[in-house]
Amino acid sequence: MGMNLTDNLTDYQQVRGLAIQSLFEIIEQSSEGTVIVDRDANIVWMNERYAKRFGLNSADEAIGQPCERVISNSLLRQVVRTDRPILLDIQDTPKGPLVVMRLPIHNDAGAVIGAIGFALFDELRNLSPLIERYMSMQQELASTRSLLRSRQSKYTFAHFIGTSAASLEVKRRARRSAKTESPVLLLGETGTGKELLAQAIHGASSRAHKAFVSINSAAIPHDLLEAEFFGTAPGAFTGADRKGRPGKFQIAQGGTLFLDEIGDMPLPLQSKLLRVLQEKEFEPVGSNEMLHSDVRVIAATSMDLEAAIKRGEFRADLYYRLNVLPIQVPPLRERLEDIPALSEAILEELRSHHELDREALDLLAQHAWPGNIRELRNVLERAALLSDDLILNAQEVRAAIGTFSPVARNTAVAAEEGESYNAARERFDRQVIVAALKACDGNVVEAAKRLGLGRSTLYKKMVALGIT
Repeated sequence: MGMNLTDNLTDYQQVRGLAIQSLFEIIEQSSEGTVIVDRDANIVWMNERYAKRFGLNSADEAIGQPCERVISNSLLRQVVRTDRPILLDIQDTPKGPLVVMRLPIHNDAGAVIGAIGFALFDELRNLSPLIERYMSMQQELASTRSLLRSRQSKYTFAHFIGTSAASLEVKRRARRSAKTESPVLLLGETGTGKELLAQAIHGASSRAHKAFVSINSAAIPHDLLEAEFFGTAPGAFTGADRKGRPGKFQIAQGGTLFLDEIGDMPLPLQSKLLRVLQEKEFEPVGSNEMLHSDVRVIAATSMDLEAAIKRGEFRADLYYRLNVLPIQVPPLRERLEDIPALSEAILEELRSHHELDREALDLLAQHAWPGNIRELRNVLERAALLSDDLILNAQEVRAAIGTFSPVARNTAVAAEEGESYNAARERFDRQVIVAALKACDGNVVEAAKRLGLGRSTLYKKMVALGIT
């Protein structure tokens, strides 16, 4: 009886030994590769197929090397260290991904003496829906990453050049606004650098790793704006994309949405925007499904919004919602001492080797810059293109400016003896408007731009002041 039991046990040991050996052979033969490491994770054995996959001439070259030197992202060291198998994993190799299995190897006393890795197969696509999903997620991740890189902000506060008091105050306020989630409202004439500041605020915020997306209400036909903002449901209207289209709110999810020229937004859209800001949700055009919105809004306008509210063209409640952190971006004529630094930076950015002489710089400080930094850039680019000399003089700069508008010096209004506040203000308004119209040869649209007013506002003021 006892005799039989021992026989059976010996058989059992033998069978177990054979089973293990044949299991190893089956896996080794059918696998794409097998590698064995010692307890220091140095390779002690590798089959030829695996060696070829990693660009070796023969497996002998691998012996004695740390496993990571041959298989760059090998986890066999972790298996040896933790004594835990990794039963199913995906290993990237120079010839494409493999499904691998890694097991610790023990001695009779149960201590870890090394580990073995099998690369099971490389036909990932036939493996299972799991791998299909892995592969498609990898592709999606790659394309999302490249899209995101193209959507991240290009500018930082260092790009907002200037050390004048006005510039420093703008940067101080903008830096403070970057630390919050509240809407920011950038106010200032066209060409003052509002979009640059918006990007800098995004880049300094906790959302910097997500998208920065901008949309300009003045540049898109009104009837298309809503779809541009909120996207469309599949087949929402004739000519619509069958699959539907994401709007800027979806694209900016998690990031920052910059709304440029918000003063030009039609009233019905203003109420929808207000709702998104309050409820944090919106519905695509033609859909009845609510989407959650996690977007930080930065708005900008060159229009006097308070005047637009009085005219009934802008919603007061939306204005208050956006006006949490207003930042007044000064026109160039109010930061003339920044011109030398700005000019240098612009010429450098244009990869131009030109410099401005003293008189040219003095001249730049006498023009009122209705187009602000955008205009300064155009003028310098034009002057550099037309000049044969590397030093730009006042004459060349004057020619590049075209219509010269002298800066109004000492425009401070002193009320005349016995003059009421309203009368002094009217007199000042008349002076400013007449000067702007003169400088623009009577062109009201140009004058309105220069004054940072809407065209209709300027017309109404002119009528009220009796200016023809």
